[in-house]
Amino acid sequence: MPESTGSENPQLPIAVIGSGPVGLAAAAHLLERGLTPVIFEAGDAPAAAVEAWGHVRLFSPWRYNIDAAARRLLAGTGWQEPDPEALPTGSELLEQYLTPLAGVPAIQSTLHTGSQVIAVTRTGLDKTRSRRREETPFLVRVLNNTGAITDHRVRAVIDASGTWNTPNPLGQAGLPAPGEAEATAAGFITAPLPDATGCDRARFAGNHILVVGAGHSAANTLLALGELAAQEPGTRISWAVRGSSVTNLYGGGDLDGLPARGALGTRLRTLVEAGSIELHTSFTITGFKSADSLAVLGATPNGEAQLDVDLLVPATGFRPNLDMLREIRLDLDPAVEAPRELGPLIDPEFHSCGTVEPHGAKLLSHPEPDFYITGMKSYGRAPTFLMATGYEQVRSIAAALAGDQTAADNVELVLPETGVCSTDLGGSCDTPAAAAGPDEGSCCAPPAPAFLGIPTGLAHGRSAEQEN
Repeated sequence: MPESTGSENPQLPIAVIGSGPVGLAAAAHLLERGLTPVIFEAGDAPAAAVEAWGHVRLFSPWRYNIDAAARRLLAGTGWQEPDPEALPTGSELLEQYLTPLAGVPAIQSTLHTGSQVIAVTRTGLDKTRSRRREETPFLVRVLNNTGAITDHRVRAVIDASGTWNTPNPLGQAGLPAPGEAEATAAGFITAPLPDATGCDRARFAGNHILVVGAGHSAANTLLALGELAAQEPGTRISWAVRGSSVTNLYGGGDLDGLPARGALGTRLRTLVEAGSIELHTSFTITGFKSADSLAVLGATPNGEAQLDVDLLVPATGFRPNLDMLREIRLDLDPAVEAPRELGPLIDPEFHSCGTVEPHGAKLLSHPEPDFYITGMKSYGRAPTFLMATGYEQVRSIAAALAGDQTAADNVELVLPETGVCSTDLGGSCDTPAAAAGPDEGSCCAPPAPAFLGIPTGLAHGRSAEQEN
């Protein structure tokens, strides 16, 4: 792929990193504004991460999952919009929305798959150089799937790359536990949200499985395993969480604004109370020993403990990959690694669920002009993101890049109320509903609970005392 060319003027394209739902929405809004996107997708096909968790059904119905500019772009193609109240699987999201959107000629001509962005900087300037920085085009360095590296000059960058490739480790204090890498390499630790009742069934049937995490990703896996255990004798399920209670995950039941998510907690509570799932609270993993089975070492209030299992499913959330942004001037919240002004409003250690205060280009800006992190990655380590939030983010950013500051500042977003929220840092509010059957989606790839959930309310962020 040849290097992008152009002079230091607004005719240069705008880089969009990632072709998931938010990345493609960003491209649609840029096109509506008469701007030219160039989209870099690390996978071999558009929205490759979504394809990986096709067997999973989402909590939120279609009406929250389709961007307005994308809908307008698709309208002239003969596209049939899905039932707004139906809950899509990942495969349905891809097949009925994202693939048609990526195939619209205006987007298709700008989309480069097999193109992993490995660095973003300013042409000829590292982070320390300030002179004429705002006038200097960005340089986006891309590694393609043949091993070739190319540099592209662009006028702005929208990073919608998500958190798919950087899951949180299983150990304490944000670190991998001793033996974690070896246990993963030996096949004892699976990918998040495996298809336990579908293509991964043989791997789990008749085994002792430990699920680690206190978010909805863990709940989905536990429910799927509960279904498997009812059909496959000898299948045993354990569940370990760091906190002393899982009441928050059981949630608000019928009070949840997304009914599928409310039902999730109710079903999980039933399995635990029936003894189908063995719950271990206040369990912090301190190490692993791999032999014929996996010994999971942990610290508990009663001293050291050990769980011997056949497989471990991690559901401890994700974190942003900031390595490629090393030469960009970022201003990040020190706790959750979101843009500084956004961080206190979404910190899962302090927030209560509710509707998020709408936010756009202004709140997502950094000291580096015309650079934005959007989508799930914009929430850093906070697991409380909703796809519709990302759509409003990129609408505002496109307006700002087009010079329409009034539209950029006029942000609006109506989201469902919620009675469910996870406050475990390893948990996730951004998760799909119960896993679908083996015939409902793509098979055998690790799923990504990367971009659905309920955001926190602006009024429920950290207090000034908590920040100090």
